[in-house]
Amino acid sequence: MFTIEHEFDATVITLVDEGEDLPLVEDVVINAFEDCVTIDQTDPRTEEVMRITLSLGQVRDLAAALNLPEGSYRLERPAD
Repeated sequence: MFTIEHEFDATVITLVDEGEDLPLVEDVVINAFEDCVTIDQTDPRTEEVMRITLSLGQVRDLAAALNLPEGSYRLERPAD
């Protein structure tokens, strides 16, 4: 399950792990800002939020990588 919320400065997507597959993991919260994307998940042992920040280029590469076979790739960037 997931939710999508539009806030003032970001789109927030929350991925909820559910089902019968155990163990379930903590929710993942993705914040899409104008210049970057952050991914947050609470560490259940320490209750601290762990954060990863991706540039928009890294997000584009990740999206492309989800649909490609094993290998090394370089995406062509559009000219400004």
